[in-house]
Amino acid sequence: MTKRRMFLRMITASLLRRRSRMLIALLSIGIGATILAGLVTIYVDVPRQMGAQFRSYGANMLLLPKDGETLDSETLAEALQEIPQDALVGAAPYRYVRLDMMTRQQSFTGAATDFDQITRTSPYFSVEGAYPSQTRQVLVGKEIAETIGAKVGSTMELTYQPSRTAGVASPEESRVPGASLSGQAEGFGGGMVYVSAVLDDQARIASLSVDVSTQTPEYGGQIADNEAFLNQFTGKSLPLSLGEGVDAMSGATVTSAALIDALNKATKTEAPAQPKTLNFTVTGILTTGGEEEGYVFLSLQDMESLTGENRLDVAELSVSAGAEQLEAYADSITSGHASVQARLVKRVARSEASVLEKLTALVFLVTLVVLLLTMICVSTTMMAVVSERRREIGLRKALGASDSSIRAEFLGEGLFLGLLGGVMGALLGFVFAQVVSVNVFGSSITFQPLLLPAAIIVSMAIAAASCLLPIKRAVAIDPALVLKGE
Repeated sequence: MTKRRMFLRMITASLLRRRSRMLIALLSIGIGATILAGLVTIYVDVPRQMGAQFRSYGANMLLLPKDGETLDSETLAEALQEIPQDALVGAAPYRYVRLDMMTRQQSFTGAATDFDQITRTSPYFSVEGAYPSQTRQVLVGKEIAETIGAKVGSTMELTYQPSRTAGVASPEESRVPGASLSGQAEGFGGGMVYVSAVLDDQARIASLSVDVSTQTPEYGGQIADNEAFLNQFTGKSLPLSLGEGVDAMSGATVTSAALIDALNKATKTEAPAQPKTLNFTVTGILTTGGEEEGYVFLSLQDMESLTGENRLDVAELSVSAGAEQLEAYADSITSGHASVQARLVKRVARSEASVLEKLTALVFLVTLVVLLLTMICVSTTMMAVVSERRREIGLRKALGASDSSIRAEFLGEGLFLGLLGGVMGALLGFVFAQVVSVNVFGSSITFQPLLLPAAIIVSMAIAAASCLLPIKRAVAIDPALVLKGE
């Protein structure tokens, strides 16, 4: 028989002779390993679980156009490439405009979006009926539905009225040949002076009309009918200065100065587009408890049909990532794209990070307490075993057994108990984690194969550490005293 087999037989025989005590030690290690493996499994998988829970509270990142830039579907698609697809839960684009319901003399905020994405970024939306699945369908907020009496299946006639004017970046850029300009400035008594001018092929004033109805009738109010005063502007190039090529009208100096100021501020205007009206069917009533209840949601295709424009105001993103990773994604998007800037929804990102930090501290504290209690229990059990085997140990030492052989035997028993307890605890730990995950998060947990050997190694290490004091006590036994019966 080899020494190794003899050593194993000695260990197993010793454990079997003291089954009750060793069972207590084994259960202590097993329970400790179960709690340890379960908590670690939950901790490793909890970012995914917590991320899924926090995604139900809405988006945690916004994409906005930079100053002076335009955000459209193509630009959004390019920006989303900075985020891994497995981390991107959803990306809902939005375009907001004012829509009128002429038949009810009501105006609402129209929100165009992608309904496939809105269910991912805003899962807290409660819809009576269904989301729109095709064009010419709308989702109506509860507040609007109560105001106009809309129900699922009702018809709404929505009108989009374009702005009357569209200014360019600056007055200087507006002064081009053939341009129509309009501007305003504050005149006498705080009343506004309005002016419209048409430029000729050399960008000089070809014609001019003014509205001074807010000025005093006997003074500034007469400018509009004074052809001699208005004719002096013809053929002049902007900007103008009072007293340099144009003179103020007698008795209306303040109004004259305001007219020139309005001309210098004038920007290019375009003819207003015609209003467009479309009929929609209500497929659902939206309840959120927030401002969304005052919106009418329609598809991006319908919004483009109404406005004739393909642009977005904002995109709401739901990203499954920690606070630091979210910051990295946002920086990458903002620095890598000239027309898009990313902003984090701080309250969601910070809340998620705060919860994870507290959970980490809790897992660490509970694990530390469990390991300490396990060590105390195993150490106490092994101390009792040493006391029971005091005569045996003394006799063996008297017959020539070395201290190292005594150490090896007790350490071997502890490691064997740690091995059995670790295997049992690793398997039961997954069951424990699964029960907690289902009851707390409502979803099953992912098995982590690496936790099995890790739990066994930690259990064996704890068992070995627990045996150090008992081994020291066993080695210190004096065989002479034992043989005398003391």
